[in-house]
Amino acid sequence: MKKSTTNIPPPPVKHRSRLFQGILPFSRPNISNDIIGGIVLAAIGIPEVMGYTKISGTPIATGLYTLLLPAIMFAILGSSRHLVVAADSATAAILAAGLSGLAPVGNPHYLALAEAVAILVAGILILARLFRLGFLADFLSRTVLIGFLTGVGIQVAIGQLTGLLDLKGGGHQPLQQLLTAIEGFPHANHLAIGISIAVLMTIQLFERFIPKFPGALLAVVVAIVASWQFNFASHGVSVVGAVPSGLPAFGLPTIDLSEIPQILGIALSCCIVIVAQSAATARAYAFRYSESFNENIDLEGLAAANLAAGLTGTFVVNGSPTKTEIVDTAGGRSQVAQLATVAVVLVVILFLTQPISYLPNPVLAAIVFSIGLRLVDIKGLKSIFKTHREEFYLAIVTAATVVFIGVKEGIILAVMLSLILHVRHSYRPHSAIVLPDDHRQWQLIPVQMGSVSAPGLIIYRFSRDLFYANATFFSEEIEGLVKSANPPVRWLILEARAITDIDYSASLTIRDVAKELADRDVTFVISGLPPETRRQFDRDGLTDLIGTDRFFNHLEEALAVFDREPTI
Repeated sequence: MKKSTTNIPPPPVKHRSRLFQGILPFSRPNISNDIIGGIVLAAIGIPEVMGYTKISGTPIATGLYTLLLPAIMFAILGSSRHLVVAADSATAAILAAGLSGLAPVGNPHYLALAEAVAILVAGILILARLFRLGFLADFLSRTVLIGFLTGVGIQVAIGQLTGLLDLKGGGHQPLQQLLTAIEGFPHANHLAIGISIAVLMTIQLFERFIPKFPGALLAVVVAIVASWQFNFASHGVSVVGAVPSGLPAFGLPTIDLSEIPQILGIALSCCIVIVAQSAATARAYAFRYSESFNENIDLEGLAAANLAAGLTGTFVVNGSPTKTEIVDTAGGRSQVAQLATVAVVLVVILFLTQPISYLPNPVLAAIVFSIGLRLVDIKGLKSIFKTHREEFYLAIVTAATVVFIGVKEGIILAVMLSLILHVRHSYRPHSAIVLPDDHRQWQLIPVQMGSVSAPGLIIYRFSRDLFYANATFFSEEIEGLVKSANPPVRWLILEARAITDIDYSASLTIRDVAKELADRDVTFVISGLPPETRRQFDRDGLTDLIGTDRFFNHLEEALAVFDREPTI
């Protein structure tokens, strides 16, 4: 049997227990592309995840561990063929902000708490899967998600300024970090500054001219060789130091049960980011390649990945937009790419940890700084500004909240603003007056008081479901149209094809509108009401109130009756 290609959507996930959804089906010509994509991901991702440990406050080796068992678990259990799961800047920032007040950074207990957070995240994601809460990711609009990730990018970039200068301290607040960098700049090590500038230039030049070549990897290799050859540590430049080799230990973190409530909020905040960011990324690539994916199945994979992280001595993992794009750009089209990355990382942690110990810390700071800049979506913000000015301001508010208040507060605000944005669109829905022309073709014009479809007739189209928030708008607009019509209205036809649901408040409003129109000797007619909504009308007694003979499936049928009725 001929295997499907990447241009043909795989069958939808039907069973919760289905394995290898992200790996299969794949076509043989793409296996080599997947392997190349995995190698490229390892080349760029290894320096990145080591850099994320500077954000999370955990040892360098923990970054490498996120590319081992957690990546394998998602590759096996997740439904997305493209999503790369590993350490991520947003969740690392939430983790560091939450744990900094509970244990000293670098202390073994700090790492134990980080592992416990990952296990709690796994449990929360499993609960979300059991209750099929994957749809909650839909409540984060693209607008505020752009604002959130932009804020995270700015926060991450500012947080690396002291690292670029090889300065100690700086705190966890962006303003404090910025002031520390400014005050310490005159006293910074010149060699460290030169290393940072060289790495940033290398990354930028390769991204611009040779985007498929891992410039970050080249910078890391050159920096390690130079540090070993010229002993940068003796010149005052801090280096990574000893990195343990071998596979991570497997076991539960050692913490007190009384500490779990203290870290539960951190885990919840991470979960919100994981669900939103992972689903948005997986959805974008599934759409790009006309493939199916299942958000709830992905929750299983993400839960298993975080459980594996917590049990193997590392921190929270998340679906990474940057790493997913790296694999996609390199030609990878399935989770085989992530498994190839795992193989490369295994070689590194078993045989190459000694060279890593010579790596200057400013190199990692420069890599993470460039990652932060990539998250700042100037192009997306410009697009929103040009076409949806009000939504642009929502994105800016979200970004500012992340930068000046915190990542956790930023994601909560993002969810709230998305819900407000949704309600606002439904609260002021598009409505129109329908005008039939000589050929019975329909034209829609904006509602203006005094507008009519024909002498004595108003055809009013309402384009949203009716519920408590927009019911008053609906009744006031109809009342205004009827009062301002000249000559007086004999019929008002509600073109209701777009009304797929009404709640109790809307039902009462329709009842009041029907009675008000009857008092004015205006015949209330409804056209195109969907069957399910019609059944709700029946249950609410609206059909009997309006009259069964005043419901029509098509507008033409209603107009034919209107034309036959005598004019009084």
